[in-house]
Amino acid sequence: MSSAAPLGLVHYVYLCGVLAIIVSMILRANVVVPAIVATLCVALAYSGSVITGVTAVFNASLVAAKELFNIFLVIALMTSLLNALRETGADLRMVRPFQRVMVNGHVAFAILALITYAISLFFWPTPAVPIVAATLLPAAILAGLPAMGAALALAIAGQGMALSSDYVIRVAPAISAKAAGISGEVAVVADKALVLSLITGGIALLLGYLTIRRSIRAPSPAHLRDWQAGATLTAQRRDAVEHAGSFHKPELAAGVHEALVPAAARWAGVFATVTPLVFLALVATMVAPAVLPGVPALKGGDAAALVGGSAALLMLLASFAADGGKAMNGVADHVIEGLVFAFKAMGAVLPIAGFFFIGAGDTSAGILGLPAGAPAPAFLFEVVHALQGAIPQNHFFVAFGVLIVGMITGIDGSGFAGLPLTGALSGALGPAVHMPASSLAAVGQMGAVWTGGGTLIAWSSLLAVTGFARVPVLDAVRLLFGPVIVGLAAATILAVLLW
Repeated sequence: MSSAAPLGLVHYVYLCGVLAIIVSMILRANVVVPAIVATLCVALAYSGSVITGVTAVFNASLVAAKELFNIFLVIALMTSLLNALRETGADLRMVRPFQRVMVNGHVAFAILALITYAISLFFWPTPAVPIVAATLLPAAILAGLPAMGAALALAIAGQGMALSSDYVIRVAPAISAKAAGISGEVAVVADKALVLSLITGGIALLLGYLTIRRSIRAPSPAHLRDWQAGATLTAQRRDAVEHAGSFHKPELAAGVHEALVPAAARWAGVFATVTPLVFLALVATMVAPAVLPGVPALKGGDAAALVGGSAALLMLLASFAADGGKAMNGVADHVIEGLVFAFKAMGAVLPIAGFFFIGAGDTSAGILGLPAGAPAPAFLFEVVHALQGAIPQNHFFVAFGVLIVGMITGIDGSGFAGLPLTGALSGALGPAVHMPASSLAAVGQMGAVWTGGGTLIAWSSLLAVTGFARVPVLDAVRLLFGPVIVGLAAATILAVLLW
């Protein structure tokens, strides 16, 4: 559609839907309802048919599921691998050697950040934080690092740096690229997001460390005793413990090892070594084409398939090592648990992504039930083209605009829910201002995930981090705000200058 073409009713309805979703996020309301209603209204306005409107509600989630199911599957297989490793004790064994080198609080801060980042790249922060908290957090406290310093390191490295790039599993880059209409550039978005996440995280870690540096004390067992003594449970938390298990992570870790059968325990060291080596090899395979001329790059979904296939095979081996002949049933249980986790973590994204997919020409035909070969509308892109003259031709204005939109979408506490919006805006605005859509998509991804993923929002997974560290979540948000905002601003400026 040309930029001079007039906008119709359907375009204004679509924009109202986008606005409703953003307002819902600002008000901390669930965005699934406005996404479904907006999909219905857009389809009605476009077709004038109630039947088309109703079927579009179903088709939107169906199309989104088709487009994103490879992402769900990777999450499921990685989760099933972690469950299998937990049965051998390998998950805890992987981080135990680092306890010995925490000689003081300064070193402990760096090691907590490094190990959290490394594990979160492969398993995401939600399962990674309990592993680190169970083994490294008590050692860091004993070394003199204050509990708030530990919480900052965990949140910035895991919920921020690792999750915002999502470089290994590549859920976030895939959603961003698909929504931007550049499905073939997932690797490009991932590479740019990795650079921006390291810039943001490096600045946030440095500023966060300077914030708590004066409260670091000399190593002493008294620090650990005081920290543990402050873990008195309220009646409400006691009730939660009775239904969900112990919150005392060192005790929980010890219980895991006591429950292991000798055969499984013997394999813990093997898988604690093999698993990181396998994933390091996968990372090297992904990075090699960028640094070694002549090495073929992975195409399309090959990277996700490589990660998912490796996770599945490692899960099989770990399951048989832990359960022996019973692994035939255990493997199926791990896969089911992984799929359940994947849909709990990402299920709400489907109707949201479906609404934004109805505004993209690549996917709108399937949602609106148009016959094969019929022209497919691209509402968001058509609006941007129609208003192109009103858009400031300034890369900084557009980049910071996408960043702010991403941060607004993260207010609901779900970092990935806003990626369809930031991706769609990037795909529409990039050509209008002559800036690569992949760069804008990476910037928007930073804003959405750093905000909602668990660094700036108290009702996000930051609750888990502060719960393990036993510090007030609102105090953590206040300390994180400045370092993270400075990091995001610096990364956005560099994105414009570099790309």
